[in-house]
Amino acid sequence: GEAMTAETIDALLAKGRAARAASRQVARLSAQVKNRALLNIAEALETGQSVVLAANQRDHQAAQSAGMDEAMLDRLLLTPERLKGMALDMRNVTALPDPVGETIDMTTLPNGLLVGKRRVPLGVVGSIYESRPNVTIDIAILCLKSGNACLLRGGKESIHSNTALVRLVREAISEAGVPPAAVQF
Repeated sequence: GEAMTAETIDALLAKGRAARAASRQVARLSAQVKNRALLNIAEALETGQSVVLAANQRDHQAAQSAGMDEAMLDRLLLTPERLKGMALDMRNVTALPDPVGETIDMTTLPNGLLVGKRRVPLGVVGSIYESRPNVTIDIAILCLKSGNACLLRGGKESIHSNTALVRLVREAISEAGVPPAAVQF
C-alpha cells in the first residue's frame, strides 16, 4: 500500500543522496585510483564468479519458469566465459585515457582569448535498463572511469544477478579507495 510506496521513495532518495555525496569524491580521484578500481572489479569477476553465477542461476530458472523467450533467457544468462569477456572489456576500458580534465575544441578568438571545452564529470548518472546483468557492469565501469557515481535500476528478472554484481563491484572499488556508495542499485 501507501506506506510501502513512501518507504520505497525514501530508500531511493537515500541512495540518491549517498551517490551524490560519493560523486564529489569520485570526481577528484586520480586516473590511477580509478584504473585500480576497474582492475579490482575485473579480478573479482574472475575469482568471485561462483557467487555471481549462483545468483544468476536463480534468476535464469525463475525467468524460464515464467515463460521468458529464448532470446531474453540468453541475454539474462551469465557463464564463466561471459564473465571473462566482461573482465577483458574492463581491462580495455582501463587502458583508455582518462577523459576527466581533457581539453577539446580549443580556439583563439580575434582578440587573442583562448576558448575551449574541458571534460568534467556529470555527478550522478541514473540508468534504467532491461534484464542484462552485463549492463550493470558496463554502466558502473564507464561511470567510474569518467569520474561519476551511478544509480542503477536493472530489470526485475535479473535482481539476484545484479545484487551479487553490485556487491562485488562495491567491495572491489572500496579496496582501491573509491567510495562504495558511488555505485547504487
